[in-house]
Amino acid sequence: MRLTEISYGTAKPIDGYGPGFFRVGGHLIRGACLVTPWDAGPWGGITDTAGPLSLIGRIDVLFVGMGTEIAHVPMAFRATLENAGIGVEVMNSPAACRTYNVLLSEGRRIAAALLPVGSDG
Repeated sequence: MRLTEISYGTAKPIDGYGPGFFRVGGHLIRGACLVTPWDAGPWGGITDTAGPLSLIGRIDVLFVGMGTEIAHVPMAFRATLENAGIGVEVMNSPAACRTYNVLLSEGRRIAAALLPVGSDG
C-alpha cells in the first residue's frame, strides 16, 4: 500500500476541534467560525449570511457544520446562499471539518461555516 502525504499548499486546513473551539492553520478560534482556504475567523452563527455572501464568486460550496448533531439550517439561510450561487451542504461539525479538508487538498472552491461541538462532542 502506498501512502501519500496530503499537501494543502498555502491553504488553511482545519487541524482540530473540541468543546467550543476549532484549530485552523495552527490558530485557535473559539465559538462559531467561517473557514476558507485563505482565512478563518469568527462567524455570527446560523442567522449570519453576510460572511458566507462575501465569498460569492470565490467558492462553489459552503459546508455548514451544525455542532455535535446534524440539524436543518433555516430555509431563509439556505435560500439566500443558493440564490447567490453558493451550494449549501449541511452536516454535523466533525463531518464538515473532515469533508472540508479532503476537498481542500483537492484544490476545490469550498468554505466551512462551523458551529462548535458541545462538551459531549
